[in-house]
Amino acid sequence: MTQQPVLTARGLTKRYGRVTALNNCDFDLYPGEILAVIGDNGAGKSTLIKAISGAVIPDEGAIELDGKQVLFRSPIEAREAGIETVYQNLALSPALSIADNMFLGREIRKPGPLGSWFRMLDRPAMEKRARDKLTELGLMTIQNISQAVETLSGGQRQGVAVARAAAFGSKVVIMDEPTAALGVKESRRVLELILDVKKRGLPIVLISHNMPHVFEVADRIHIHRLGRRLCVVDPKQVSMSDAVALMTGAKKPPEDALAA
Repeated sequence: MTQQPVLTARGLTKRYGRVTALNNCDFDLYPGEILAVIGDNGAGKSTLIKAISGAVIPDEGAIELDGKQVLFRSPIEAREAGIETVYQNLALSPALSIADNMFLGREIRKPGPLGSWFRMLDRPAMEKRARDKLTELGLMTIQNISQAVETLSGGQRQGVAVARAAAFGSKVVIMDEPTAALGVKESRRVLELILDVKKRGLPIVLISHNMPHVFEVADRIHIHRLGRRLCVVDPKQVSMSDAVALMTGAKKPPEDALAA
């Protein structure tokens, strides 16, 4: 690829005692692409994503965002830099409203002394922005923006989490197993949402065990094995069974895939 990556990692290493979760791992995410990250259980995918999103600090290696080296010491620092993550457990607060969940940790305060001194929230502004974002992503089947998240279906909850990431992720959106707990119809809606986010120009890192979903939406597939990037393949040029064989070590990667 001739264009510059948005996000790169070189030589990432993370050890937990005698276990090496990341072993000199490299990573590249290009503008506007959906990059799927696949690998067997225990391959180190989660540690890689945690290192990129600030949840884990690598022992060695470097991460660059837009060509500048970064070191995130917490997920908040990664968020402030424009990297948003939709976690597998969604990280939503069920008892709070949709609008409150959208702005969790970055609430809008009322202007003037009411906001700065009395810390009062500007609920109308939060509800308007939440409604606008959900409408933009085609999620306004949710009628009431102030209804509790626990009253929503699994697919709608996932939609709120994706909308939150799309609303605040200015550089990168990471999605960890976004369709894992969903039925066929709700999974389809979430895949459409992922493509909608891509259309808005945001590059997406998609971690998934669901191979049909990966092959449907990914532009490139990063195959992770034994704590490092084994290769990157084009889903139009390899079959699903080949990808699984590479992931499990039954097949060696083609020479050109290593440089992809």
